[in-house]
Amino acid sequence: MSISRDAILEWIKAYAAVIEENKTYLTDLDAAIGDADHGANMHRGFKAVLGKMSELADKDIGTILKTVGMTLLSTVGGAGGPLYATFFLQAGMKTAGKMELTPEDWYTALEAAVNGVKMRGKAELEDKTMIDALVPALNALNESIHDGASMTEALQRCAQAAKEGMEATIPLVARKGRASYLGERSAGHQDPGATSSYLLLKTAAEVLGKA
Repeated sequence: MSISRDAILEWIKAYAAVIEENKTYLTDLDAAIGDADHGANMHRGFKAVLGKMSELADKDIGTILKTVGMTLLSTVGGAGGPLYATFFLQAGMKTAGKMELTPEDWYTALEAAVNGVKMRGKAELEDKTMIDALVPALNALNESIHDGASMTEALQRCAQAAKEGMEATIPLVARKGRASYLGERSAGHQDPGATSSYLLLKTAAEVLGKA
């Protein structure tokens, strides 16, 4: 089972809708430990991305993902903008010229995206960032592919690992970003970046898993 270009477009559109539905929730999470702008910033960015969708209908997957990244870079403020832009730009570089992706292609793209975010944010596991959702998700995807799981199951396991990683940020003390200024007071709150990252992979499981 492969992931088509049309499925990637549907994933991006679906995630934009998920961000719109969750913008207040994400902003509320960010209000507790950040600048209270993550939901609004992500919504603005993906609204701009939706405006580019019509011109991407006949493009390859790499071009689609790179366009998403460049659009986010120019429209999303805060810490999340450059990090999500890096995610999509790195994934786009690994999928250049491709009209469909094998499970291995998807893993390679996600691996590049996650490594790009790690380098850009200089974050590691348990720093209470989006990395806490992304790294376990990447590992789960890798294991699923090696286990011979179907694409649908691999994406579901990936999303579940992201969910667990997101929830694991709650007791952590932040070591990166605005939340780190709070020190011990950042414990007890779920990280907004890890939450939007989980939603991204959950949407992938829902849309790409039936592609």
